[in-house]
Amino acid sequence: MPDTEKPLFGHPWIFIRGVPSLNFLPPEGPLEVAFAGRSNVGKSSLINALVGQKGLARTSNTPGRTQELNYFVPDGYSGEGGDLPPMAIVDMPGYGYAQAPKEQVDKWTKLVFDYLRGRATLKRVYVLIDSRHGIKKNDDDVLDLLDKAAVSYQIVLTKTDKIKAAGVPKLLAETADKIRKRPAAYPGVLSTSSEKGDGLDDLRQAIGETVGIARWK
Repeated sequence: MPDTEKPLFGHPWIFIRGVPSLNFLPPEGPLEVAFAGRSNVGKSSLINALVGQKGLARTSNTPGRTQELNYFVPDGYSGEGGDLPPMAIVDMPGYGYAQAPKEQVDKWTKLVFDYLRGRATLKRVYVLIDSRHGIKKNDDDVLDLLDKAAVSYQIVLTKTDKIKAAGVPKLLAETADKIRKRPAAYPGVLSTSSEKGDGLDDLRQAIGETVGIARWK
């Protein structure tokens, strides 16, 4: 059971494993939330901002650098017996990078789909959408995949500091309308800015509620 006495984001997190194939997945234990998004959507930056550690998830100017499922957990747990972390964050490979070799893209796609279909401890996927571009064709393809796998997901808009503040409520409403009829979509859409810190507490609270932990900071 999750440790509800310790705050979820109130202490350091650590990287524990990169998973290039399902053979390397850690044993099922803590509940997991995963982050998905197009290459260059700001996924690593958002994870770092979420946990308050600049260097936890690797950021790069080269799209497509994250080629594995990268696992992060709160520090201070031995992992033995009942001393397990309350949850894990999974950074999924970025998608939609046109210059990546097709065989590499196919390998990533298989890894992600196999993970989504077979991971009982996965509670929700947070699908990141660049607020400057909205939901694109390859985002729709991923949402179709999540619907097919019957995995709960929630849309998170990123980089809202790059658009006019007055446009954010309209974009939230338009995005919510686009996913309204999707069977696995959680109805609330979140907006965030890693650079400004906007919306991070809302995302932390959403994650806490997803994994059943009230004290998230």
